[in-house]
Amino acid sequence: MPDLLLELRSEEIPARMQRKAAGDLKKLVTDALVEAGLSYEGAREYWTPRRLTLDIRGLTARSADVREERKGPRTDANEKAIEGFLRGAGLSSIAEAQVQSDPKKGDFYVAIISKPGRAAEEIVAAVMPDIIKNFPWPKSMRWGKASVKPGSLRWVRPLQSIVCTFGTEHEETVAIPFEIDGIVASNVTYGHRFHAPGPITVKRFEDYASSLEKAYVVLDAERRKDIILHDARDVAFANGLELVEDDGLLEEVSGLVEWPQVLMGSFEEDYLSIPSEIIRLTIKTNQKCFVTRPSARETLSNRFILVANIQATDGGKEIIHGNGKVVRARLSDALHFWKRDQGDLPDLETLEASAKKFGLDLKKPLDQRMAKLDALNVTFHAKLGSQGERVARIRALAADLAKITGADAALVDRAVVLAKADLRTEAVGEFPELQGVMGRKYASLQGENVSVATAIEDHYKPQGPSDRVPEDKVAITVALADKLDTLVGFWAIDEKPTGSKDPYALRRAALGVVRILLERGVRLPLLATTRDADLLAFFHDRLKVYLRDLGARHDLIDAVLTPEADDLLMVARRVEALTAFITSEDGKNLLAGTKRATQLLAAEEKKGTVVADSVSEALLKLDAEKDLFAAVKAASAEASDAIAKEDFRSAMSALSKLRAPVDRFFEDVLVNDEDAAIRANRLALLRLIREATGTVADFSKIAG
Repeated sequence: MPDLLLELRSEEIPARMQRKAAGDLKKLVTDALVEAGLSYEGAREYWTPRRLTLDIRGLTARSADVREERKGPRTDANEKAIEGFLRGAGLSSIAEAQVQSDPKKGDFYVAIISKPGRAAEEIVAAVMPDIIKNFPWPKSMRWGKASVKPGSLRWVRPLQSIVCTFGTEHEETVAIPFEIDGIVASNVTYGHRFHAPGPITVKRFEDYASSLEKAYVVLDAERRKDIILHDARDVAFANGLELVEDDGLLEEVSGLVEWPQVLMGSFEEDYLSIPSEIIRLTIKTNQKCFVTRPSARETLSNRFILVANIQATDGGKEIIHGNGKVVRARLSDALHFWKRDQGDLPDLETLEASAKKFGLDLKKPLDQRMAKLDALNVTFHAKLGSQGERVARIRALAADLAKITGADAALVDRAVVLAKADLRTEAVGEFPELQGVMGRKYASLQGENVSVATAIEDHYKPQGPSDRVPEDKVAITVALADKLDTLVGFWAIDEKPTGSKDPYALRRAALGVVRILLERGVRLPLLATTRDADLLAFFHDRLKVYLRDLGARHDLIDAVLTPEADDLLMVARRVEALTAFITSEDGKNLLAGTKRATQLLAAEEKKGTVVADSVSEALLKLDAEKDLFAAVKAASAEASDAIAKEDFRSAMSALSKLRAPVDRFFEDVLVNDEDAAIRANRLALLRLIREATGTVADFSKIAG
């Protein structure tokens, strides 16, 4: 079967867009081909800074013929109905339709529509121009003379050539020459812009990939990443160092080069007095370079790894020199920020009111920055006030939470008032992603308690499902207060997430609260804390996501989670116990024994059948119902004791003993007795079973 090779070559595609764009190209093309009646065995996308490539294997040579019968109106229908049928079926007159009979509906028209299959080349040529013209780039541009024409091609960067070849493995391939804004698809591509700028004629994918390799282009992005990573490790090792690996940077750098060349640069050791985080971010952000460290040490070395896109004749000396100049200039700025942040602000007298409000010591640099943040009245959100007002809210909430977490109240208060201070430092102004990290360093420099310094960094955590959760009680308390204030505030002004939109990262904040409570064992009454039932439901949604990601069954979560449940730790423990229990023999007994009782009761309640308020022993006539009543009372008492001790597994085990008396009850007892009082009493007995099992879970929601 034939294969299809497609390449769209342009000027540099931004690295952050490449992977998604290649995936989009694959989906758009394969979807269009399948919709047109073709099938294929496999497809793989590739990308470099200058090209998107698609290799489709085993494509059918043509689409199948299609014969369709389209039923029309009755033969005695009015003229308009018949005209509409002819238009829809593509017939020029009713004579082209057939007449079929139905014993019940009479005679009606049928159009037989035959569509002959099309060659794959024809289909590709038809679908590709629209795909390219409507490609979903986040940003695109027009260029050249054609750009003045309405509807001219837009692309992320000027599109330069298109390759589109089609053919089997053992036959000659053909180029499918569709045209877009003067660019005609062909079998000609170009290699590395400096090392091999000449044209290359290609046939099929293997030939194309090997030709590009000879022309200094590594097509496979994963292979470029592998080359960069291993060469960088080797260069570092050869210099007695260790590469500080960075997956995000590796992904980005692999999207900047087609022929990766790993080199090592250096800067003056004096700059190592700057915190490692600043050095790393400076070099990463400005020069897309990796840093190194002496083996098994946290501190960095003064050597960095850069990745060039050319194989320089001087061994890379000029490239290293140029990168080194920029790195030194940026590190000089960073050193300036670092030193300035440790000095006094020039206008301390204007900060006294703010210092008094938050109990700050204006002899300390970080305290000064917090006072400045408040004095400047920096806005947090137009409807939620300033950063200073927000810190005051978090401070009050954290004081209450400290009583629950067991954290030292004085340390919590100190951590809260300094938690946002680094927002006014020059280092964080230059590198916003270092907020919290720099606050911790500056706090340590001015002699703050270790728990206070830790909380300043960790109160932002966790910032995602893979981020670590705070461990220190002070950090846990401040992190909870910070996230809860954010959620309560935005709920109060009705700025909730909608669909995929979540501009204030409220889902992340709620998940952070859930993870802290569950992973650090915090018992927090969320409804009493937030005073918002709608927000509690939002927490429930995040809890469900979190528990499902851990492998919990959705029906077991639903069986445990009630709308009023605001102790999420207990919900999680109940789900954990139920998950372990429900697959055991006792669990199967409990499920089987209660489902029949609760389902029958629910059906009678739905019909409006009277259920007694309580069970009357005097109305229990048969041994089976008397035994069940005694068993329910005993199991309920045992389960209640276990629940009081938060031993949910034992509570479920106690209730599972109801299986035998429930089975015997249904064998010997007719619930819907003719005597209304006896019927109502027996239904009340079934309600006792539901109430007893409901203390651990709603078993009607469990599948099976």
